[in-house]
Amino acid sequence: MADNASRVVEDEENGYGGRKVQPFASTPRPDMDKTEGKKHHPTTLSRILGFEDLSSLHVWRASFSEFLGTAVLVFVIDTVVISTIESETKIPNLILSCLVAITVTIILLATYPISGGHINPLVTFSAALTGLISMTKAFIYILAQCAGGVVGALALKAVVNSKIESTFSLGGCTLHIVAPGPDGRPTVIGLETGQALWLEIICGFVFLFASVWMAFDHRQAKALGHVKIFMIVGIVLGLLVYVSTSVTTAKGYAGAGLNQLRCLGPAIVRGGRLWDGHWVFWVGPAVSSVAFSLYTKLIPPQLSHTIF
Repeated sequence: MADNASRVVEDEENGYGGRKVQPFASTPRPDMDKTEGKKHHPTTLSRILGFEDLSSLHVWRASFSEFLGTAVLVFVIDTVVISTIESETKIPNLILSCLVAITVTIILLATYPISGGHINPLVTFSAALTGLISMTKAFIYILAQCAGGVVGALALKAVVNSKIESTFSLGGCTLHIVAPGPDGRPTVIGLETGQALWLEIICGFVFLFASVWMAFDHRQAKALGHVKIFMIVGIVLGLLVYVSTSVTTAKGYAGAGLNQLRCLGPAIVRGGRLWDGHWVFWVGPAVSSVAFSLYTKLIPPQLSHTIF
């Protein structure tokens, strides 16, 4: 009995990457060597790359949850974007933010038991950089998420008329648009590329720091519970949507993407001006993920409680 208890403690101490944190999805453990009856300890590089996940049926089945969850997310969020703007309400940003928070929370609760509830390349890439999942698993998840984003955009295209599709570009991400100027000539309005890139970087890092890290850290996840964690993730994401769309007050700018697939799906299905500056919605979150991973490497793995 004591031996079993010690093994449980050892397994907790020797989590993926050597840190006492848990990813959204379960972390791979060293397999037993059936020929010798001993644990096989893979090298650090093999743990990081995780090529064995390519042949793991469990990982591929879990990725289907990421595919379906992302498809639903893109369909619902882009529908919310279109409906809030079309309603011509006085506070579209606030309504949009609240609906985004609710939607994200529900989808996280639906996908968490199966895949860990990433549904966002920003989260998946950060989990890989912090050592919580392998690079191969992250690649499989992001591939499934990209496919889901396209399917979600196709589903939206199938249910809206051509006028709405053209006017709102399927709710995709834009930095600027072409609109009639004061003299009737077409003019470009929106946000400069540099400003949009900084918004993506800052909002992406705040999203990871203020909410996702609670799910990565098993101490906070255990104390708060998964339902509260996902509610916090949804609320923080909603707040960042509100901030990014309000701080600029620039017409033509759709706000920080905070999920590359919400931008990629409509861009592939609709195309056109949605590809203008599309790289910003990928480079910004990538920089945020790298900065966040550096932050996690700098802080101590075990922090003392300074309040109680």
